[in-house]
Amino acid sequence: MPLPFLTADRAFDATDDVALPFDDHDHWRRPYRPGPWRVVAAALLLLLASFVLLAAMIIAFAGALSGATVCLVVAGVVIAVALRLLRVGAWVSRHGVRRVGLLLTKTVSWDQVTAVRTVQQPVRWLGLPRTVQGQALVLVRRQGEPIQLLTDHNADFLSRGEAFDRAADTVEAWGDEYRGV
Repeated sequence: MPLPFLTADRAFDATDDVALPFDDHDHWRRPYRPGPWRVVAAALLLLLASFVLLAAMIIAFAGALSGATVCLVVAGVVIAVALRLLRVGAWVSRHGVRRVGLLLTKTVSWDQVTAVRTVQQPVRWLGLPRTVQGQALVLVRRQGEPIQLLTDHNADFLSRGEAFDRAADTVEAWGDEYRGV
């Protein structure tokens, strides 16, 4: 079963300098691969879910169906969190840019965006409260606070500076194309 949120887009494998190499710009796409930290965390959560499912089976065979049901619900929640963790990031399309978080998704249309730029600022390290000096791709809106789309210290780009630069350039190219610049 193909998992479209894990597949790398052609932009990473192409040797040409085309910034928007996709045929259909109406579909939401993440213009970068999920980072190793994010994939490892999701894999560990899925491993935990498999143990919880095994415990549910053992409890069900022992005859305690209410305990097995609780374990099934817990495993379902852990699997849902693991899959949502893989979808976290910045997604772009012709309609706008979407910042997908673990619990909240925010979509901004391109006509509400004034600039997409990379800035030096304190950023969170792996999403934890600790901040370090780093780069962030910031979406500046006509009204409201700027939105931080990507950082070079999040789970997708930690120790992968070139990947951050490539992803930031790609999102900026989508912004330039559809903001009318």
